[in-house]
Amino acid sequence: MKIVELSEEVKKLLAQFDTPQRLIKHLTIVNSTAFFIIEELKKVLPNLVLNEKEILFGASTHDIGKVIVTDELYKKGNKHESEGFRILTDLGYNKKESRFTITHGDWKSPDLNIEDLLVCLSDKIWKGKRIDELEERITTEISKLIKADFWDVSMKLESILEKIILGSDDRIAWQGL
Repeated sequence: MKIVELSEEVKKLLAQFDTPQRLIKHLTIVNSTAFFIIEELKKVLPNLVLNEKEILFGASTHDIGKVIVTDELYKKGNKHESEGFRILTDLGYNKKESRFTITHGDWKSPDLNIEDLLVCLSDKIWKGKRIDELEERITTEISKLIKADFWDVSMKLESILEKIILGSDDRIAWQGL
């Protein structure tokens, strides 16, 4: 999996703040992971329709609240979620665009769509973290969307995730954890 640069829009957005390099690297990794997942899903499930722009924006801004709640760059917490939502909406982004700041931390919420779930997955799997329940939910959702066999989708998703896990140590080192 290669590192994909953040979009010019997101770079300009982050430039408005004194964004720590660690956060820029994290957002870049999650964005790169989401990009890889999208590209791989298109290859193995070509009839799956995803809002790619939405996923990539969500992946590259999901933790923007950490420009304010900087202690959450190094420890667990969720104050950055509502702060990120406020930042984006104050800058003119609508609630639909801004929602990933909230939804990335709450993948168990029943009202999430596939785009939300893929951002959640990207934020976990880049470092090799597996969450069976999340992966099963994504598999179920994709199976429903394309009317495909659960186990067929599961095997294809598993293959994609295994490729991501192989480089997780290098990404963790690059981010500076």
